[in-house]
Amino acid sequence: MSGNPPTSRAADADEQGSAGQEFLTVAVDGQSFGIPVLSVRDVLGPQRLTRVPLAQSEVVGALNLRGRIVTAIDLRRRLSRPDRAPDAAHMSVVVDVRGEPYSLIVDSVGEVLNLTPDTFEQNPASLDTSIKSVSKGVYRLERTLLVVLDVVQLLDPVVNKAA
Repeated sequence: MSGNPPTSRAADADEQGSAGQEFLTVAVDGQSFGIPVLSVRDVLGPQRLTRVPLAQSEVVGALNLRGRIVTAIDLRRRLSRPDRAPDAAHMSVVVDVRGEPYSLIVDSVGEVLNLTPDTFEQNPASLDTSIKSVSKGVYRLERTLLVVLDVVQLLDPVVNKAA
């Protein structure tokens, strides 16, 4: 037993937030995103939202989750994508940021993937700037590019405006 620290590759991957990490996959406007499982609190079907007057455009309302008020953020709006049709299916992924729950409204929720650092890459130059600004990097999967969301950065404008 040598007692050596982790290899530099593992340490580098940890800094990127991708070493053997599990991600909940979601889709928004046809793009696949990964949300770190450790950030996910709940996955909900469509919820009744209460409109929040004078809120930013991406704040589509608030919902009651077991007696706690949760701000709902539409990821289509947050990522500068077209609004979904009013009758289109959607789901809610509740994440925890700085001790507060936020609901991310997405088009659909997929599976949980355990991804290893050897398939992780930095953001490609061609990635849309609205996505690149909230992404930690990407995984090239068999059929798609999975963009890893930086949940704190994604919610920063909402969290800081509310503070």
